[in-house]
Amino acid sequence: MKPRKAKDLRELTDSELERLLQESQETLVKQRFQHSLKQLQDTAYLKILRKDIARINTILTERRNAKI
Repeated sequence: MKPRKAKDLRELTDSELERLLQESQETLVKQRFQHSLKQLQDTAYLKILRKDIARINTILTERRNAKI
């Protein structure tokens, strides 16, 4: 899976970003569990997920700060 671009994420609404964040976090937990059991084939996907979560959190924080 390719990493999501910040430009594409900025086009989403806050509720869509929140939903995407929740899904990404759940996926990351599942992938980490598989990794610990040596069942994960693509370990680079963990890094992509972590960075996507960070991008989403950054965009949500920027929007919250802009509203203040």
